[in-house]
Amino acid sequence: MEFQDKVLKCIDCGADFIFTAGEQLFFHDKQFKNEPKRCKACKAKRVSVLGAAPVAHTPSGFSKVETRTVCSQCGKETTVPFKPTQGRPVFCRECFQQKRQAATA
Repeated sequence: MEFQDKVLKCIDCGADFIFTAGEQLFFHDKQFKNEPKRCKACKAKRVSVLGAAPVAHTPSGFSKVETRTVCSQCGKETTVPFKPTQGRPVFCRECFQQKRQAATA
């Protein structure tokens, strides 16, 4: 299957943005059903409003999302490298390490 760049319209700001062939291949490989609805700027703004820390780019070029939350065990404010799932505990680094060590002992 061959993909070609597409021009899409952002639902937030109305600006046109390019949905590249590479991005389409990624969406296809991940079996995503919907095309992106927001340009990169509006997507980043939406992520920051929803509680995630600013997006940092790693040396490999991939985005790293960090979310601020409170540790379920000690109550300390911390950041985690994922978006927590409601109803599941989230631990700070220290509590996570303690749980891991206890599990392997």
